[in-house]
Amino acid sequence: MASIRRELRIHRPADDVWPLIGDPGRIHEWFPGIDSCTVTTEDGVVRRTVTLGTGIPLVEEVVTNDPIAHRFQYRITGGVFKEHLGTVDVIDLGDGTCLGVYSTDAVPDVMALVIGGATGDALVNIASLAETGALPTAEHAPTEEPTS
Repeated sequence: MASIRRELRIHRPADDVWPLIGDPGRIHEWFPGIDSCTVTTEDGVVRRTVTLGTGIPLVEEVVTNDPIAHRFQYRITGGVFKEHLGTVDVIDLGDGTCLGVYSTDAVPDVMALVIGGATGDALVNIASLAETGALPTAEHAPTEEPTS
C-alpha cells in the first residue's frame, strides 16, 4: 500500500475551515476535477457519490467525520481501487492559523500518486477560499438524497 501526505498552513482558524471539510456534500467546491456530489445515508452508513469532470462516478463511504478532532476520512469503494483511505485533518495551531493535512493510502500504489497530486491542489483551493474570505456558506451545499 502506498501513502502520500500533503500539508499546508492555512491562515485562518481551524474552526473557520472545518465546516467546508466536515460537510461531505461540499467536496466539489474545493477538490479539483470533481464536478458534483450527492450524499446518502442508508443503515447508518454515509456514502457520497462524486462525479468527476470526465463523467465517471466514484462511490465513497464516510469512515470518520469528527468535528472535535477536525478529522474527515473516507474510503473509495470499487473501481480500480483494491483499497483506499483518504484522511483530511485540520489542526489548530493556536495562533489563528491551522495546518491542513491530506493523506491518501491506496492499492494499487500508483493510485496514491494520482490522488496525492490532486490533494495538494485541494489544500491550495481550501487555503485560497479561507484566506480570501470566500468560504462558501452551508446554504450552497447539496441536500441529501432520500434513503431507501
